[in-house]
Amino acid sequence: MDVDLRKLRYFVAVAEELHFGRAAARLRIAQPVLSRQIRAFEHELRAELFVRDRRSTVLTEAGRQLLTDARPLLASAEALRRRVQRAVHGRPTFTIAFMPGVLVTAEARAIGQRHPDLAVNVVRTSWDDQAEIVREGRADVSYVRLPVDQRGLRLRPLFTEPRVVVLPTDHRLSGKESVDLTELVEERLLQDPDAVPEWRDLPNRPTDPDSGPRPELNSVEEKLEHVAASAGMVILPLSTATFYTRPDVVHVSVADLGHNQVCLAWAEDNQSPLVHEFVEIAARQARQSHDRRQGGSGGSDREGLA
Repeated sequence: MDVDLRKLRYFVAVAEELHFGRAAARLRIAQPVLSRQIRAFEHELRAELFVRDRRSTVLTEAGRQLLTDARPLLASAEALRRRVQRAVHGRPTFTIAFMPGVLVTAEARAIGQRHPDLAVNVVRTSWDDQAEIVREGRADVSYVRLPVDQRGLRLRPLFTEPRVVVLPTDHRLSGKESVDLTELVEERLLQDPDAVPEWRDLPNRPTDPDSGPRPELNSVEEKLEHVAASAGMVILPLSTATFYTRPDVVHVSVADLGHNQVCLAWAEDNQSPLVHEFVEIAARQARQSHDRRQGGSGGSDREGLA
């Protein structure tokens, strides 16, 4: 059976809203039409997706499984549409996404020199969209920092680099050359704890070291503003911390915190020869940078990081 992508989008809207009225408004269709489409979808799948009554709408186990699988499928379909539209509108383009602190100049120049008619674009990402940007087709490849949701992606490991804790200059630990994670157990983390699972999983860590909720901070700049105001700490790759150097914060090595892995990610259904060519360019650049550093000392396994 072929899955109807329109009905799948309708299902995702209801599953995310858990309310047919709100989902219908979001989709800009009438609620009775949405209800009929969901019933038809359940009939096609031979599975009940929702348990619903006058007061609530709840996903069934089958519904939860479908929601897990539906998001990457819809993202893949959208990525396909974007790639086709780019091909229709004349000059071919290749978009490289990167996380703060990672420089992609050499790789972007290399792919452009090999294909003079290719328009090469670069776009900066964040922790929240570094993987989604390739799933949705907004970029052909993305330099990502692990961990990421790898569904629908292929990854090529490139290099690693140390992570540091960023603190206000007047913090009790700011003068130390290095700290252990246990010394940070009482600190307030100003980022998604899943980005620092080693800290998240510390034994005896208070559930909420601070009385207030964690602020929603999307950029490194926002996080550093809060660090400077003594609102908490952030854990960053060394290259990111040095790129955003400012006088009111310091970064300190964390002795027992593993290095951050940087990978190149692309959509697993993207069979473009340009993507595979760029993967080899990026891998070769990473190897060369690593080799050049073997005679030196310190930090990252890649030269050229900011």
